Amino acid sequence: MPKSKITTEGSALPQSSSSATNRTPVKINSEGTPKWYIAIMLGLMLLGLLWLVVNYLAGESIPFMQELGPWNYGIGFGLAIIGLLMTMGWR
Repeated sequence: MPKSKITTEGSALPQSSSSATNRTPVKINSEGTPKWYIAIMLGLMLLGLLWLVVNYLAGESIPFMQELGPWNYGIGFGLAIIGLLMTMGWR
């Protein structure tokens, strides 16, 4: 059975010559999410919810919402989903 090599405290293990071991991590955004990002994110979610509520309550009396028909659901849910997807970038 082969024996393992024993290193003494004075001897060092061979270092890898790749540049990946010499890199230091860099923080890209250490300050958090900007205020405008949070405002847009929350605004899109609320706008989508508001669009759906207005469509449900008064959609028949608003001419352009009548023309859109079932696309109102796509617009409302689309805005809300975009806002929810933006939450993944929020730190």
